[in-house]
Amino acid sequence: MIALMREYQAPNEKTLRLKYIRILEKFTSRAISLLKHPRFDFEIFVVNIEKYYLEIKKVEAIRLDSEYHKKLQEYVNITLQCTANHSKTFEDEQQLLLKEANLLHKEKNKSSYKKDKHRKKNYSDGY
Repeated sequence: MIALMREYQAPNEKTLRLKYIRILEKFTSRAISLLKHPRFDFEIFVVNIEKYYLEIKKVEAIRLDSEYHKKLQEYVNITLQCTANHSKTFEDEQQLLLKEANLLHKEKNKSSYKKDKHRKKNYSDGY
């Protein structure tokens, strides 16, 4: 039998972009779940954030055009800044990160919310 060997092809830009976006989303979802945990522990949070950031550093950074993806990058940067420069209790930073997470979620779902153009026509009050 003759074994067919594929020639190695470098990943194209679309693949690299997808990989980068997925790792950013993974970072944010993990960070948010740690922040929302009822028994939040700052030391565990910092250790995990550093570990998650190492994963991001392994992937090549790609220019992102979408507003949501840009905000993902900003959220990662804000999270890293808050863990590096924090207060004693970390409560203010935690509230800031949760607020930014809500804004990020709102940006992600922005396109799915559509206004009914002619909702008065469709309204029927039963009389």
